[in-house]
Amino acid sequence: MDATEIAVTGMGASTPLGGNVAATWNSLLAGGSGIRDVGMDFLQASGLSMTIAAPMAVDPATSLSPVEAKRLDRVQQAAMVAAAEAWANAGSPEVDGTRLAVVVGTGVGGIRTLLQEDDVLERRGQRRVSPRTVPMLMPNGPAAALSIRYGAKAGSYTPVSACSSGAEALVQATRLIRSGEADVVIAGGTEAAITPITVAAFLQTRALSTRTSEPGSASRPFAADRDGFVLGEGAGILVLESAQHAKARGAAIHAVLRGVGIASDAFHMTAPAEDGAGQITAIHKALRDAGISTTDVGHINAHATGTTVGDLSEARAIRTVFGDAAVVTAPKASLSHLFGAAGAVEAILAVQSIAQGVIPPTRNLHDGNIDPEIGLDVVMAPRHGTQNAVISNSFGFGGQNVCLVFSKD
Repeated sequence: MDATEIAVTGMGASTPLGGNVAATWNSLLAGGSGIRDVGMDFLQASGLSMTIAAPMAVDPATSLSPVEAKRLDRVQQAAMVAAAEAWANAGSPEVDGTRLAVVVGTGVGGIRTLLQEDDVLERRGQRRVSPRTVPMLMPNGPAAALSIRYGAKAGSYTPVSACSSGAEALVQATRLIRSGEADVVIAGGTEAAITPITVAAFLQTRALSTRTSEPGSASRPFAADRDGFVLGEGAGILVLESAQHAKARGAAIHAVLRGVGIASDAFHMTAPAEDGAGQITAIHKALRDAGISTTDVGHINAHATGTTVGDLSEARAIRTVFGDAAVVTAPKASLSHLFGAAGAVEAILAVQSIAQGVIPPTRNLHDGNIDPEIGLDVVMAPRHGTQNAVISNSFGFGGQNVCLVFSKD
């Protein structure tokens, strides 16, 4: 491994499948689902036609002190919990604060606080609005909270690029290390936006699945009868550092973030370009950056949200680059769509695949229900074997396309 490469030394997560990386990974391999009816807990008296979603399996507030939890929006709480696991997993590195940065993306920010405090204003007046409202709702709140917690003074950044926010954070972290601005970066994504307004808005765009009778079967990427994604929440945080820095302190290295690529569709605010041009460009950029060929890639962690148009567009892009034999998996079938956190959580899954030599399965899929237009080798049961390199795709509203390449060394 070259000393200038980007080492993954720590990982932490809070997801609908589990309160940490191990629980999430084990549930994914077992074909679990984090999706349930949340009408009573998150969407009370909303009158919505659909009330399934995927909240975090463990309330992040329970891992924080009562005072700290009260001062943080749920999106910030999730980031704090995931970061604590990642930092401990990295060995709690001793690093000069001026060489430590934070990059945490989110698609929405503290929307729960915004909605709650707006209700307070309307019902009880200005004097009852919390003075902590702005710090709790601002999108850079999670990154700011982590920079304060860990003394990161090399910069605190917040990519806000819809579903690709978490993956874009890892790209920015990579660039900070490569440019010499930081030795270590705490990076990832977080989201906690299961609210009546977000669910209603996605329902109006017809992007959400309405398969409510069996919540665990609602998210069906690549299936012929897929009808949209399921909204979830969670956080994924990684500790990235230069390989030189990691080696110098004797850190255990889970994998290497070898290549990154970003491209934009410049096409439509919510729909991907049908020919997948922006996605293809992002993948090619990441492969070139990594210095590897398509034959070096063991499998692709597909963005695959379960929407009719989105899955087809991505499948076309993958086939264009890798051919019909490309091996893919779609973890959103189990996780749901974590929006701004998705790219970071799924990056962790890609690293786990490399470290443990197994491709996780795609839930709700079998030989008889794959859309024939997908034309890819979709993994439906855990598939064991060496994964020298894994690609993870993240594509967001606005035509935001991010591709990450992880490798063993």
